Amino acid sequence: MPGRWFVMVVLALALAGCKASSNEERRPAKPGPSASAAAPSAPLPEGGVGEASEIHERRADAGAPDAAVAGERPLHHATQEGLLALISIAPGKKWRKRDPGEFLRRYVGPDGPGQTNQGNPALARHVIGRAQCLEGLRGVTLQTEAQREMCGGHENMVPIYAGGDAAKARACIDVFEYPNRACELPMVWVPPAHAAALCELQGKRLCTQDEWVLACRGDPEGGAPSTYAYGSELDLDICNTNKPAAKWSDKPCDPRTIDTTWATCATNTEPAGSSPRCRSRFGVYDQHGNVAEAMTRFDPEEDKVVSQLKGSAFFYVDVARRLDEPPRREVYSDHCAHDPRWHVQPIRKAFHVNYHLGFRCCFTRGKGSGG
Repeated sequence: MPGRWFVMVVLALALAGCKASSNEERRPAKPGPSASAAAPSAPLPEGGVGEASEIHERRADAGAPDAAVAGERPLHHATQEGLLALISIAPGKKWRKRDPGEFLRRYVGPDGPGQTNQGNPALARHVIGRAQCLEGLRGVTLQTEAQREMCGGHENMVPIYAGGDAAKARACIDVFEYPNRACELPMVWVPPAHAAALCELQGKRLCTQDEWVLACRGDPEGGAPSTYAYGSELDLDICNTNKPAAKWSDKPCDPRTIDTTWATCATNTEPAGSSPRCRSRFGVYDQHGNVAEAMTRFDPEEDKVVSQLKGSAFFYVDVARRLDEPPRREVYSDHCAHDPRWHVQPIRKAFHVNYHLGFRCCFTRGKGSGG
């Protein structure tokens, strides 16, 4: 691995789609880059209960044998209770007449690809443990008190703005990929429609593509935009982008259906914030690598808000292209302003999911909620 079939899967953010609920019938994804299974037209409420699974800690060289980290609890939360403990609740107005608990119990859990979770723990391999990640963040200011106040009191958010004037910031963005917790694994297997709902449950909203790009390439001091969050040249060692599938998977990833994807495709993420140089000048982590991210984009032709998937994941090395290289179908350049059109759907009907697709939330300044 990877053969050409796997490369094409990566470029399309994989072929597997799924129903939003694990108790609905699962159908094989149709071949082609837009194969997402149909799902209910609105992300209406509710996960399942799982059992503990062994998680592997991997030494820094990709070919090294698994090694346990003594005395440290597993990175994966293998129960619904553990996953739900990562999610803060401050519902916006769209949730005032609905039960957040019902939604979360149904759609967040460790049981498989019909629920939002951290990937299949039986397959995942990680280099960095939680304690090592926390030690790496020691002394790092993730958010100042002034920033927290500007961001409506939300933790681990920073204002983003152009022109060097923070007072003109219209929005704030999560420092980490959801659940926006330092040194926790990002969540995957979440459709954009549910990502939007999870953000709304925190009084936030799903980020727009323009906001995400600004957070990635912008300069709080008003300087020139950056090509990548970390600088002007592609460097696959700065972020979690350098895990070749052939070395990091014991068997080929089979994306024919959501069940085969869950059973064979490893979510080889790292704890949020564990790549200290993979940070934009605004202080936003992992906008390259770890997981790709879902966001929104207004489509003037459709006159509606649609889903927009972008960014790269831990296996990006397999499909990476420098900007000075000629375009080829099998590869792409994951610079901040890269504008792919993967799985574009009206946001409330956007139910594409994958083992390497997550998201982060934003907050509109000057409003009491993101809803």
